[in-house]
Amino acid sequence: MQGPAATQAWRDELVALLPRLRRYALSLTGSMQDAEDLLHSTVEKALSKADQFAEGTDLDRWMFRICKNLWFDEWRQRKVRGPSVDPQEMKNEPWVDGEDHVQNRIRIQELNRALQALQEDHREILVLVVIEGYSYKEVSERLDVPIGTVMSRLARARAGLGSLLSASAIDRETKA
Repeated sequence: MQGPAATQAWRDELVALLPRLRRYALSLTGSMQDAEDLLHSTVEKALSKADQFAEGTDLDRWMFRICKNLWFDEWRQRKVRGPSVDPQEMKNEPWVDGEDHVQNRIRIQELNRALQALQEDHREILVLVVIEGYSYKEVSERLDVPIGTVMSRLARARAGLGSLLSASAIDRETKA
């Protein structure tokens, strides 16, 4: 990048990308707190490496790759360290009485568990196509995989998600 105008335009584009990047981070981590931490780390790394950004490169692709790589690094570290739960987080969880709220929260948790149970490559493509709205071609280019691979992984992801959610619903009904 060259000059202050290019830098400002680059930063404006980065700011516009933040909501999509936040959703992507959430799909990777499964936790809003972890997603926020991942988003901050991604932006911090991008800003520190801005001089390495080549003019003409797709900023979306560059940022999503940084995010994914940071998450993989964190995930590997967590495997070594083991799981951790902050009891204070559980105490301060805001709850509102109401059957609908509780049922919706359960469904969201089931969906999140089902998404996390999918293979990483399937979940990633599902999020990019279904949530982010990218075309198969755009996902193919972003992930450097053939478009047929995108289509087959998406089909498997949808089928797997449907099966997991159906099993969860059946399990919920049998417990009721």
